Amino acid sequence: MSGRILLAPFLMRRPDVTRIANLSYGDAGRKNLLDVHHGRPGTANKPVLIHLHGGALFTGRKNRESLPLVYRLASQGWVCISANYRLRPAVTFPDHLIDVKKVIAWAREHARDYGADPSVVFVAGSSSGGQLAALAALTGNDPRYQPGFEHADTSVNAAICLHGYYGQPGSQETEPFSPLAYPGAGAPPLFIAHGDRDSLIPVDTARLFAERMRGGSAGPVVYTELPGAQHGFDRFHSIRFERVVDAVQDFAAWVRLREPLRPGK
Repeated sequence: MSGRILLAPFLMRRPDVTRIANLSYGDAGRKNLLDVHHGRPGTANKPVLIHLHGGALFTGRKNRESLPLVYRLASQGWVCISANYRLRPAVTFPDHLIDVKKVIAWAREHARDYGADPSVVFVAGSSSGGQLAALAALTGNDPRYQPGFEHADTSVNAAICLHGYYGQPGSQETEPFSPLAYPGAGAPPLFIAHGDRDSLIPVDTARLFAERMRGGSAGPVVYTELPGAQHGFDRFHSIRFERVVDAVQDFAAWVRLREPLRPGK
């Protein structure tokens, strides 16, 4: 693995993973498309990971960040989804979050088509995608963000936030687009990773978000700070990000062991 990382850091695809591209989950054209990544068929009840791209809610596209994570989990039996969502200036908050809720609802509805378990859904994101992943975790089944599909289950089992934006301490803390505005009560387990040299989103905001969530949530909050890491540390293979992926796998395995069985399982 180390040789592959050093010699081909941008080689993401794996021969044992199939990518089904550009499936529609909404009516916003290419902004409402997602890709499904899965390994060889034969295993039932696979967990689901939804990944959301970054780009400050202005730009970005699916299958850009965290591909080492997506392809590793897919090769080990997960069903992984990378999704586009509507961007500014064409839309404003909460339209981005509404799209994320639609992706979660789509995943629960179609999970069995890919051998996945609709009751085990993790959401992850990078940068502003981490912001949306945190918001999705903190607003599960909130009808304000589910217009027209209020009865869909948009809760998640856990959220994985990588170099995420959580708001600015001060006036923006009370804005609904800021994860810092939410007390964390009832939040699922959270995994937060941030580089201590991030020049776009200062590490102090990640520390504050983790502290707030630990103070308000009964669920576990895992916070890891990466020495020397800049913003976007998940854009390509590196020994550092491979260790983050290892930690995400351990976190996900632990979450699944502690989750109570849902009715009907």
